[in-house]
Amino acid sequence: MPSLRPLEWPVFRQLRTGDRFGRGPAVQSAQTRDMAPRTADADKVVQSVCPFCAVGCGQKVYVKDGRVIQIEGDPDSPISRGRLCPKGASSEQLVNNPMRQTTIRYRAPYATDWTDLDLDTAIDMIADRFVESRRRTWQDTDEQGRILRRTMGIASLGGATLDNEENYLIKKLFTAAGAIQIENQARI
Repeated sequence: MPSLRPLEWPVFRQLRTGDRFGRGPAVQSAQTRDMAPRTADADKVVQSVCPFCAVGCGQKVYVKDGRVIQIEGDPDSPISRGRLCPKGASSEQLVNNPMRQTTIRYRAPYATDWTDLDLDTAIDMIADRFVESRRRTWQDTDEQGRILRRTMGIASLGGATLDNEENYLIKKLFTAAGAIQIENQARI
C-alpha cells in the first residue's frame, strides 16, 4: 500500500474539507471513493415478489446482459418497505445457483434413470393423467342415490409460496374438476 503524503492524512483532510467530526469524505480512502455498487451498471431493474413465502415482499431484480446480478428489497413495496428476510435476501443465489434444475425431469415407473422432457410433453402427460384419474374415480351418486358429483382420485396441496390469486385459481380449477380434497401448506 502506498504511503500517504502528510497533507493527505485524514486529520488534515478534515480541516481542509470542513469535515469536523471525521465522518464524511475526509476519512474515505481513494479506493472507497472509487467504488460503485454492483447495481450501478445494471441494464434494467425489474420489480418482482419474493418466491419463498406468501407474505409477498417486494423485490428489485437487477439484470445485466440477461443475467440477474443482484436482488434487493423494494422500498416502494407497502408490504416489506425495502426489507427482506434472510431467505428473501438469498433469492439471487436461488436464481444463479449452478446446481439449479432447469429442465423437466421424468422417471418412468420402475425406471432407474431420469430423462429430460420438453414442456409440452410434460404438460400433456399431466393433463392426460388428470383427466383419466377424474374419469376413473368419478362418483355421480352414492349408494342411496344422493347426488355427489365428485372425484376422490384428485387432490391438491398448495404451497405457501403461492399468492392469494394463484390459490384462488387453483381452488376454482380443482373444485370445477370435482375434487374435494383441496388443501394448502399454510394451514397444515
